[in-house]
Amino acid sequence: MNSTSGPPADDTTSNSVELDTPDESKMTKLASASILATALEWFDFLIYSTASALVFGHIFFPSLEGALGTIASFGTLAVGFIARPLGGIIAGALGDRLGRKGPLVASMVIMGLATASIGLLPGYDTIGIWAPILLVSARLIQGLGVGAQWGGATLLLTEHSPIRRRGYYGSLVQLGTVAGIIIGNAFFLGILLFVDSDAFISWGWRVPFLSGLLLVAVGIFVQLKIEETPVFKSMQAKAKAETADKDMPKVPLLSAIRKYWPQIFQAAGAFFVVNGTFYVMISGMLSYGTANVGLSQTTMIMIVCLAVATQIFTIPFFGSWSDRHGRRKIFLLGTVLMAVWAFPFFWLVDTGNPVLVALALVIGLTLHAMMFGPQAALFAEMFPADVRYFGASLGFQLASVFAGGLAPMIMVSLIEATGTSASVSVYIIVMAAITFIAVYTIRERFQANLHETSRDIAERTAREEEVAHA
Repeated sequence: MNSTSGPPADDTTSNSVELDTPDESKMTKLASASILATALEWFDFLIYSTASALVFGHIFFPSLEGALGTIASFGTLAVGFIARPLGGIIAGALGDRLGRKGPLVASMVIMGLATASIGLLPGYDTIGIWAPILLVSARLIQGLGVGAQWGGATLLLTEHSPIRRRGYYGSLVQLGTVAGIIIGNAFFLGILLFVDSDAFISWGWRVPFLSGLLLVAVGIFVQLKIEETPVFKSMQAKAKAETADKDMPKVPLLSAIRKYWPQIFQAAGAFFVVNGTFYVMISGMLSYGTANVGLSQTTMIMIVCLAVATQIFTIPFFGSWSDRHGRRKIFLLGTVLMAVWAFPFFWLVDTGNPVLVALALVIGLTLHAMMFGPQAALFAEMFPADVRYFGASLGFQLASVFAGGLAPMIMVSLIEATGTSASVSVYIIVMAAITFIAVYTIRERFQANLHETSRDIAERTAREEEVAHA
């Protein structure tokens, strides 16, 4: 079920050799562009998460008191996650037919416009019920944008990567998420340090949303300079050579659903605890630390920023580690350890000691990195070239709806209902169990030839069966 000793026999083709000897300067350029694109996209998406914890309850749901306002605010956060699978479906269908780069650039334009519009929205006191309605509408558009982004940025790197460093380069895409969180929280922290609470609620929270559009414009400029992946180019060449062949898949989206739905659901399950715990730690903890533990907003933001910053080192480390030991084994280890850490995590947080809260988050996010680092390579290797954008994107985004988007709201609701953080620990363990089952059932294609299409795999399998029967 799992191989870690090197590439399989089908990876000895010329395409694999090409992937094993890339231009390192090109890889540096591609990595920088992918990290920047992902950072800008997630900066825009995740500042909403911070604002939901700190201010949206006051601005858009002033009639709801305390935890109810926070739950309503986190509810609008979840709306963006509902739209993410649709963004993944649209981008995946286009990306598998027209190229990896185009949907990625389009997603950044959509995200930038939606984010800027949130920064301009009047509050409930000004336009009444239309304020939360417009907020939800903008969040839906944000969800479409970020749903389209991850698959494009991931394939931009993994399909250019040397075969024996695919885990490392794929993990760099995930660094963009980390950078987006740090930049976004740093914006809020800077504003909170220099303006009073009234000014922050009045206008200060809007600054990160308005600034996001300028940063996205820079990212778009960079992305327009990046060439298409060699995997998609070779797939295009095959398609042109076989245009008269009726068996050539005309709708990769339908082909992916019909042939690869098990892998799509495995990918979704694999991402479950990764995404859920991530939002518990970066968003839910901002609310919990201030409302339940008694720490200030600035203290909690600083702790989250510092803890997340450690992933700059841990994510590439575990991505590189997966190049030596396989993706699946490391992923499973991280899943088990996250479940074990679920109760000690809150024991430390509930002390209210900033040092212990930071320690809890650093350890939790390190275990998260054990799964998040190898994930891009694992997902890329699970799907053939002609359905990879769609399959990897949809699996990733499906989990975001049921895990990431709902996690902060479920966390607040559980604590409100039970009066104890132990209920959230149980929630984390349940998510870890889902992920463990999904990853355990994955047939890892360690260092697989990413140039292979679904047709190539079918033909190779048929040849192998003929040889075996002979």
